[in-house]
Amino acid sequence: MSMTFLTKGKGDYQIEYIPAPRITEADKTNDKKLKQYLKFAGRVSHAQKQELESELLMAFKIWSLQRTLDRRLYLLLYGNTYGAPSGKPVWHFPGKVFESEETLHKCAESALKSVIGDLSDTYFVGNAPMGHMVMQPTKNVPEPCKEFFFKSQVIATNKFNIGKCKDFVWITKDELLEYIPEQAKFLNKMIIS
Repeated sequence: MSMTFLTKGKGDYQIEYIPAPRITEADKTNDKKLKQYLKFAGRVSHAQKQELESELLMAFKIWSLQRTLDRRLYLLLYGNTYGAPSGKPVWHFPGKVFESEETLHKCAESALKSVIGDLSDTYFVGNAPMGHMVMQPTKNVPEPCKEFFFKSQVIATNKFNIGKCKDFVWITKDELLEYIPEQAKFLNKMIIS
């Protein structure tokens, strides 16, 4: 007679998923700022006020790490970057030109540190890049170059003081493809989740 027992092996755990609330303290703070702004915009019509309110609310939320807790968010910066066509500001990931760092990983850490400051609330996944792209020569960059992508995760904070750019957003993968449509095919392959 054969009997089968279902047991949990070492490392098998059952985790109950409880979704986080959609409205966070950061959202409440941003809503207060929005209402203060709208108080000064009292001279517009009701329809214009509603349209303005929804646009501003969305703008406040894309700066928050708390806006979609069940999905990964990616940091994009708006500003000048190495190799940008005609030197105009564009949306891009944090980055820098490899100079005197010991490894590409150290260069990636240096690039992120120059934007967010302290790296104690971040974690770089692995020492190798998760992907790379060959950039074709342009007027500003006469030689082809490679752009390497490293995966880094925020592990212990809700807010960074992001600098060295004109604007920034925390966006989902779907939104990322809207911000950088010319690299959509590559980014779709590189970013699985």
